[in-house]
Amino acid sequence: MNLARNPAGFYTVGIVYRFDSTLGPVYYDWDGHSCSLIWLRDVGENLGQNADPASDWFEQCFQKNIITLPPLAMPKTPFQVKMRAGLLDIPFGEVRTYGELAKRLATAPRAMGQALGANPLPILIPCHRVLAADGLGGFACSLGWKKKLLDFERRL
Repeated sequence: MNLARNPAGFYTVGIVYRFDSTLGPVYYDWDGHSCSLIWLRDVGENLGQNADPASDWFEQCFQKNIITLPPLAMPKTPFQVKMRAGLLDIPFGEVRTYGELAKRLATAPRAMGQALGANPLPILIPCHRVLAADGLGGFACSLGWKKKLLDFERRL
């Protein structure tokens, strides 16, 4: 894999593009074949927009249409494969607790939380749908984004 620093200052495989969603800008790495990273914070660059399966998915999602995920970079570990499957099983607009998901995937809630915090594809792999037993829990992309995503999905 040939990693390069893009204009946003991140090491990526492809090119980082910007999608302007109704909730705020979404930046994603598209290498021409798959999406490998997503950032939900301003990267301080006026990056271009692109017509690709990832931007098509974002467009449909934020218009409240659920379509098949775009091609995604392969998970790096067997645990990430299992975690993705568990997250994708949580229906749009629903949530699970770290404990519930950890039990289903036969792992510890703390390990689950750490793995979710390292999810490179938030929104596409919906880690925002996992909550702490006593509240919102964490979200690597900010609790503001987690709240916006959960509210957006609940309104559907």
